[in-house]
Amino acid sequence: MQKKFFGSLILIVLLNVLIKPFYIFAIDAQVQNTVGSEAYGVYFSLLNFSFLFNIMLDIGITNYNTKNIAQHPNTVSKYIGRILGLRMLLALIYLFLTLGSALILGYKDLEMKMLGMLAVNQVLAGLVLYFRSNFSGLHWFKIDAIFSVLDRFLLIVVCGFLLYSSTVESPFQIEWFVYAQTATYGFTALSAMIISFVKIGWFKLRVKGLFSRALLKQSTPYALLILLMMLYTRMDAVMLERMLPDGRTQSGIYAQGFRLLDVVNMFAFLVAGLLLPIFARMIKKKEDIKPVLHSSGLLLIGSAILIAISCSLFSTPIMELIYKNNVASSSNAFSWIILSFIPMATAHIFGTLLTANGNMRLLNQMALFGIVINLTLNFILIPLYKSEGAAIATLITQGLTALAQMMIALKVFKLSVHFNHVIRILTFSAILIAGGLFGITYFPDLLGLLLLISLGILLLFGLRIIHLRSILQILRERT
Repeated sequence: MQKKFFGSLILIVLLNVLIKPFYIFAIDAQVQNTVGSEAYGVYFSLLNFSFLFNIMLDIGITNYNTKNIAQHPNTVSKYIGRILGLRMLLALIYLFLTLGSALILGYKDLEMKMLGMLAVNQVLAGLVLYFRSNFSGLHWFKIDAIFSVLDRFLLIVVCGFLLYSSTVESPFQIEWFVYAQTATYGFTALSAMIISFVKIGWFKLRVKGLFSRALLKQSTPYALLILLMMLYTRMDAVMLERMLPDGRTQSGIYAQGFRLLDVVNMFAFLVAGLLLPIFARMIKKKEDIKPVLHSSGLLLIGSAILIAISCSLFSTPIMELIYKNNVASSSNAFSWIILSFIPMATAHIFGTLLTANGNMRLLNQMALFGIVINLTLNFILIPLYKSEGAAIATLITQGLTALAQMMIALKVFKLSVHFNHVIRILTFSAILIAGGLFGITYFPDLLGLLLLISLGILLLFGLRIIHLRSILQILRERT
């Protein structure tokens, strides 16, 4: 199972390394540079608002479906049409809640128009995720890998033309970015549906009351977890925009750092997406999950420490490379928020294991704790430190919730702490911090960042946090 995990991981990471960073830096960041922090801040705040009721699109169906299909693959053709019919009804409820809440909060005409399109985009993106859950649950990881990047690839083509082509005479508008997302999400969803027809068989949309109630009962704990986690990870930008006089600008500044966190977290999310069906099937067959847990955990957490510490120490040259506006403010916020990647990566490992095991009540209690902490910290820190305060609140919240998930997993699976692993991780972190402080003093630019990353990669293999021999063996077996 380790071979299957790492082999699939290599493919999905390769595709995402080629596509998503290019999209983030050449398209998304350039959109913000072109339209300005205030206009992008409005878009970013509305985008995060569209996430707040996102759970109504799914009610936990996607995560439950991945786990269920991995354990019972023969059920996919029987239920796919019924699940899609239910999702259409849920989409109507989601649109009503999102737009109705925005009207109550006083959003105006242009904001409502943009939010409406962003909400439609959420419906289409959720549809793609559902089809991918079938592909992943059936262990069709190659197909899943392609659909994990297809929408971003299409956005690169469309927005690249609008941003860089000399034939486009009008200045780029933030609304164009939203419309381009609608078109590319729609094409990706249609393509995923066609592949499902070909691979799984013909199905019809239908709504079965008894089936829908039973499915919602099974998936509701997953839905509650997603909702709670969405609240404590996405409400920072909304609170910035609503609480401060210069909230739109501060939300745009926060977005500049959050964008890069989103980039690196994509890869951790991909690892979690691979681990969920693998853990679910191993637990079903009563196989030992420790080898996969240890290898994936060391790989992801070690990589997260390298990326987070390096980017935090060299936040200023990174921001100067990418952005034109508010570089100093965004550098301060980014130096805090990127450190959140370490607990987020940790949570992806242990949270996914607990999800695969069905420990939803414990996870929901943890997430509720996260909301209380995040709300409290944001109300205190945002008025004092603005975007930097929101970044600090995110770091503390993610750290505490990741620690809680790790402790729960250790107790549920009766796992012992490998102090050898802990010592290697702490040694790695200490050397990396010392090297970074030295580097930022004598090489305070991108050269220092490259030197620190090079040192970190050598340490990952030298301290045997990542085993080069295992990776090479897997690569040989796949060729």
